[in-house]
Amino acid sequence: MIRRATPNDAPAIVAIWNHAIRETTITFNPVEKTEAEVANVINDATPCYVYETENTVQGFARYFPFRGGEGYRFSVEHTVMLTKVAQGTGVGRALMAVLCDDAKAAGMHMMHAGISAENPKAVDFHIKCGFTTLAVLPEVGFKFGRWIDLVLMQKRL
Repeated sequence: MIRRATPNDAPAIVAIWNHAIRETTITFNPVEKTEAEVANVINDATPCYVYETENTVQGFARYFPFRGGEGYRFSVEHTVMLTKVAQGTGVGRALMAVLCDDAKAAGMHMMHAGISAENPKAVDFHIKCGFTTLAVLPEVGFKFGRWIDLVLMQKRL
């Protein structure tokens, strides 16, 4: 079941997010999240959704402003993260569909994705969700002692 996240979901979201921070390059951020930070994200004005099955959160998705400034007010960026169990099951596509529908209903025009080039499955996932590649920014991320390219993608809502 996909539903809006509540602050009670913060521990489960932190577990998913911090695993990605510690173990992967899907995020370039090396600083782990706290439950308080995630609760603030959930309480923020931008939507955050979770996929829950058998009372266990298996993934989350959110969108947020692409950049600051009034001229960018109709463009958003997103995050979708899943547990290992949920990967490849259609949960990510379902969460992405909810995000895109929500953003479109909120008057957004464009959804953006910044994807680690070391994550080709995420690039393929976004293509299947209707995103197109705009550019590859070489060596803009740094994690685990190496430079990592960033793939920029977008979808018109």
